[in-house]
Order: sequence, then C-alpha cells, then structure tokens
Amino acid sequence: MKLKEIIVRHIKMPMKAPFATSFGTIHDKELLLIEAKDQSGTIGWGEAVAFVAPWYTEETLKTTWHMLEDFLIPILLHKEIGHPDEVSTLFSSIRRNCMAKASIEGAVWDIYAQQTNQSLARALGGKKERIEVGVSVGIQPSKEVLLTVIQYHLKKGYKRVKVKIKPGHDVEVVRAIRSEMPDLPLMVDANSAYSLNDLDVLQQLDAYNLLMIEQPLAVDDIVDHAKLQGKITTPICLDESIACYEDARKAIELGSCGVINIKIGRVGGLTEAKRIHDLCKENNIPVWCGGMLEAGIGRAHNIALTSLSNFILPGDTAGSSHYWYEDIIFPEVIVEDGYISVPQAIGIGYSPNMKVIEKLTLSKKVYQ
Repeated sequence: MKLKEIIVRHIKMPMKAPFATSFGTIHDKELLLIEAKDQSGTIGWGEAVAFVAPWYTEETLKTTWHMLEDFLIPILLHKEIGHPDEVSTLFSSIRRNCMAKASIEGAVWDIYAQQTNQSLARALGGKKERIEVGVSVGIQPSKEVLLTVIQYHLKKGYKRVKVKIKPGHDVEVVRAIRSEMPDLPLMVDANSAYSLNDLDVLQQLDAYNLLMIEQPLAVDDIVDHAKLQGKITTPICLDESIACYEDARKAIELGSCGVINIKIGRVGGLTEAKRIHDLCKENNIPVWCGGMLEAGIGRAHNIALTSLSNFILPGDTAGSSHYWYEDIIFPEVIVEDGYISVPQAIGIGYSPNMKVIEKLTLSKKVYQ
C-alpha cells in the first residue's frame, strides 16, 4: 500500500458521567481521529488516545498532533508499505511518542486487513469469536455510591470490576466492597499513587482476594515493583511501566509483576502490543487489554487485539453506552452477558458514523 492522503480530526465527546482517578477527573474526552487513504482508495481509521494534559504519560493531544504533522505523517506519506509491521521500523528514529505512533499505525493495520480480505482480529492472529470484558469504575463520592455503581454494572453482566484507589481511599473502600460482594472478581488500580513507604497499606490489601493491584508505584519503575511483589501475595499488574517490548522483558526477568496490562497507545501500536503478548505467553504471564476512554475506533482496535489467545483476563473494553451518549461508529459496541462479539467483517468491523464525527469535530486538517 502507499498512503496518498491522511486526515486528522480533533473531536470532543461529552461523557455520560465524570471519570475520576488519582490523577484527575475527566468530564469530556478529547481525541484525534486518523483517516488514512491509500492509492487504491481504501480507507483505514486510527484513534489517538492521549489526554489533553500529561496525566497518564508525557504525551498530550497537542503533542500527538505535532508529532503526526511534523514527523510521522511525512515518514509514511507516499511510502510503499508491504506490511503494517514495517511502520514500527520506519518510526524507529523517533523516540517514544507511542500514542502518536499507534494512532496512525492502527489506520495502516485497518487498510491492510481490508486489502487482504480479513478482519483486523484475524490479521493479528486472533482466534476468539467473543471476548470477556470487565468494567472500570472511577473514584466515587461515597462508598454507598460506589456500591450502587458496581451493582449496576454487575446486572449488565460485566465479568470483572476494577476500582480506582489512592492514598486515604483504599483499604476501607475494598473492605466495603468485599463485605457486600465477597466473591466478586475485583481488582484495584492505583495509577502510581503509592511508594514503598506505603508497604503496610498495600500488604493489608492481601486480605481481600484481589485479582491484582495495578501500577501501585512509579510510572518509570520496575525495580521497586519487584521489591513490592516479593512482599505481597496479590499479583502486581504493570501498566504505565510497560512502554515497549524491552520494558516487559526486563520486568518479567526481575519478577516485577504477575500480570501485564497491554494498551495499544501506550506501547506504540498493534505490532508492539502483539510482540508483548507473545513474550508474556512464552513466560506464562497473563495479559489483559486496558482502556484509555477510547471512542469507537479505538475500542474496535482493542477488541481485535483481545482476540489473541493470551488475553486471559477480562479487559476494560466496556460497551459504547458505558461512556458515551452516542459513539462514533455503527453498530456501537454492545456487551451481552459480559461478552463482546469479535467482528468478522473485514477491517475493524465497524463503520465510522460520519454524521456524529462531523458534529463532534472541533478542527481537522488534510495531509497529501
């Protein structure tokens, strides 16, 4: 394929409810949509998941657009690409900026799947026809509200619940959930809010039969996570600490975790995500697909990736209606009894809803 046109759109999606974590509260999700067209007229879609502020990683929506416009798009435009795996090699001279890289690489994967007459899931090597999904619940104003929200999602069939914690909002929260739901598949996500000085608190969580504690310590750390894992029985799941294959390899060798969360944007694209998946499978480390409050395009890519065999644990790819009044794809992503069917149609398996996309677009630019 040879890309002849790329359109970048900045859209803003109002959320049904604010989403609160240890690093801030999100009321609306702003994101970039990438529409890439090759010389045959095939169109592929990608989504940039960086937030407007550098809460999660150093990337932001504006830095993503800068990287796309000044570096990544010029590298790919009018370049002959035989396979999407080549995109990572073409981008190798650009350090980090993983979310920017992933956004346009995803569009290339979509085009490739269409041109080889297969679904994106099949193009990646996925075999599952449906995936098991969980739900992520932000920090709530009270324990009573939290329990009500969890019960609401359980009635919808979600298979696992993740709750956000932070210092002062941790053990008592988990205790309250366990007192009402002793058998609930439950995990907690700290978003790097703790240090080894909080060992006593983190050890107390061992009593509550959690599936895992996600990213308790610093974003750039795997050494202290190894120390912590040696002192608690609950598996540590690394998220922000794993930005590439080499991070995963080193974390596994050090014993820094028992689980890895793979996010396409965080690791730089589907090719790198698949490499990390394969490494974890070889080392008996289960993986799951985390969420970045994706709209429908990003959600479709997550579903395709999760069809790979070592995605053993339910991911964060909730249905469209969990976050959005209306999504930017049709059909929207639907959860039925805790499962999402993996699309079998060619490409990402969902069609962009251009009417909604245009309504939500704040600005756009065409590159040729």
